Amino acid sequence: MTTHDDDILVLGATGKTGRHLVGALRAAGRRVRAASRSAETRFDWSDQDTWAAALDGASAVYLVAPEDPAPVDAFVKQATEAGVRRFVALSGRGVERLSAEAFQGMAAAERAVRDSGVEWSVIRPNNFNQNFDDDAAWRPPLLAGRLALPIGATPEPFVDTRDIADVAAALLTADGHQGQVHELSGPRALTFADAVRTIAEAAGRDIEFVELDPAEYRAELLAEGVPEEVVRDLDEMYANMRAGHVAEPVDGVRRVLGREPVDFAAYATEAAAAGAWA
Repeated sequence: MTTHDDDILVLGATGKTGRHLVGALRAAGRRVRAASRSAETRFDWSDQDTWAAALDGASAVYLVAPEDPAPVDAFVKQATEAGVRRFVALSGRGVERLSAEAFQGMAAAERAVRDSGVEWSVIRPNNFNQNFDDDAAWRPPLLAGRLALPIGATPEPFVDTRDIADVAAALLTADGHQGQVHELSGPRALTFADAVRTIAEAAGRDIEFVELDPAEYRAELLAEGVPEEVVRDLDEMYANMRAGHVAEPVDGVRRVLGREPVDFAAYATEAAAAGAWA
């Protein structure tokens, strides 16, 4: 392997934010190591033998933690010993309000980079726009004409994964934003019913949003075979959303990038034109 001391290691490089981040960094002329179990650089959280080659020569890391928090501290320690001088960790907006049992990987990533002794940033986005067209939980129900969730009328300022990637690219390559937690949202909040209505209009299809109570939602997930720990995490996430803790738009995208984030209607129009809900 040919390595450089300013390579950027992107974990989760085939994921929703990672693949856009790889593209943004390469478009800017940066050397990127795209890593995952199926990417050009093999990286597996459960196989520590894959870590050294991925880290060799990297100066910065985009850290997308696994659900299991166990390997995160060891990886961050190995990364700093290998010469990594900057981390950007992906977390979630409102994660600090959840119980210690929920989304443990994200919480572990935040703690580990803060304690790393090198430069760090944490990004906490709202739910992604792309959860509606690139997600095993929301897209199939939309294709079937019915999305049912326990969220009520509390709005959500959905954020585009391309905006998240652009913010991450700036934090990885530019100075002035380190040592901070950056909350990211879209420009306006809308209810899930409004979001589904926007998608239906863009796609030219009949799609309905159905409100479930939390017990009904848990029962549906468990009946589909979703693991209990995942059901628990989702239950807490939706409870946090229903409480309105993440309902207000924030200016994180504008503060880092100097521009407004992508609006949900523009996203829906583009995704529908690409056949997302055909």
